[in-house]
Amino acid sequence: MSFDLIHHIAIICHDREKALDFYVRKLGFEIVSDHKRVEKKDEKIDIKKGEIQLELFIKPNAPSRLSYPIGEGTGLRHLAFKVNNIEEIVKELQSLNIVVEDIRVDDFTGEKMTFFFDPDDLPIELHE
Repeated sequence: MSFDLIHHIAIICHDREKALDFYVRKLGFEIVSDHKRVEKKDEKIDIKKGEIQLELFIKPNAPSRLSYPIGEGTGLRHLAFKVNNIEEIVKELQSLNIVVEDIRVDDFTGEKMTFFFDPDDLPIELHE
């Protein structure tokens, strides 16, 4: 069995405008397609940045995420992006009024890392 790459990652969001402001306007993803799914009572927005593709599912009535880090549930724990210069990316995020945790060193890899959160509190990791 061979898996070549991750094709996409799907994220459930509560609010369309907050999600688009965060992922498109602030993080720089572009909208590839945008579909209202009447039968499922949601919207599916495909976004892409370079080789990274995300699916945003807008579900206003979806259950909220459990508290972080205590009380984590099963499923996606966080999304992580590899970056070349973590300090530069952190400054860019902060200039967009995105709160970013202090940069720290990964206990296992010795590499620099940090977290910030999307509007629905999905942890997003930066890893250098």
